[in-house]
Amino acid sequence: MNVTQEPITSNVSILPFNPICSKVRQAPYTYEVLQELDVTGILLYATITLMTLVTVVVFLEEVHYMYRKLSGRTRKITIWVNASAPVITITSCVGMWIPKSTMFTDFTASVFLAVLIHQFQLMLVNECGGKKEFLKKFADTKLQLHTGPLCCCCVCFPRKDIHSRTLFMLKLGTFQFVLLRPALMFLAVVLWTNGTYAIGNSRADSATIYINVLVGVITIVSLWAVGIMFNLVRPSLTNRNIISKFSCYEFVVILSQLQTSIINILGTTGVISCVPPRPGPSRASYMNQQLLIIEMFLTTVICRILYRRRYEEEHLLCEVEETKDNLQNSTLCLNGKTIDEGPQTL
Repeated sequence: MNVTQEPITSNVSILPFNPICSKVRQAPYTYEVLQELDVTGILLYATITLMTLVTVVVFLEEVHYMYRKLSGRTRKITIWVNASAPVITITSCVGMWIPKSTMFTDFTASVFLAVLIHQFQLMLVNECGGKKEFLKKFADTKLQLHTGPLCCCCVCFPRKDIHSRTLFMLKLGTFQFVLLRPALMFLAVVLWTNGTYAIGNSRADSATIYINVLVGVITIVSLWAVGIMFNLVRPSLTNRNIISKFSCYEFVVILSQLQTSIINILGTTGVISCVPPRPGPSRASYMNQQLLIIEMFLTTVICRILYRRRYEEEHLLCEVEETKDNLQNSTLCLNGKTIDEGPQTL
């Protein structure tokens, strides 16, 4: 009796295997990217690069304006706050053209982002007239601690008196981000060169997850300190477009942090697939860089309008007051004698 064995079939569908993507493991070189560009890709690269150049030109023109209209500490803080979006645009453009430099461009952008958060908090104090005027103005005000993004639901938190120590603790909340964020990113770059760190890797046995958790904690603490300060000074700075300025600041922070993290996770998990010569994670970074360039271009233009309007109004007001004073106190010097203007009696 002959027994024939039929092959065992399974109802489980097997996903198609792409042998090309299995070989693409690392970010490509620039020449490999240029070889794969078609007409649409060339136009896209040219448009994104042109937007980067326009962003830099707009920022340089704004810096020139600030140097003419402002002086001292106000000028320095304002320039630092406005520099974050152009720097992120430049680093994203470099990372787009040179995919293997993504870790270094992310490190540079993270340093400027940390400085942005601290400088924005200093700007809030400076807009109130400086440290002494700030403490004098809010001496009888209670500080509200239950605010986002850390303790928005903790309404049981007591209100604190505002004094020099309170102001120091709020500044320390953002200054720790200036110190720790670059240090953690430098550690990530070192581990990346050793193959230990990979963007978007969430495995428990890798250093990526631990560094990302620490970065998330210090970021939330710094944003909490800025949120406390903003809720305190907002009613008294409405005439200086402080709400719009804070919105632009939040826009830069959220896009450069949350958007980047989400897109990197999508690239690592395979939602953003491989398209040779770019693997999934590299293609995710490429898409994020293009989005950041467009978003930071719009942010730079909006910031130019917001930060210029107030100083132009103040400059016109000063000119009007100066003209009135000159009309009231104008004198003519004739033969060494001072004669007041007006009708002379003979």
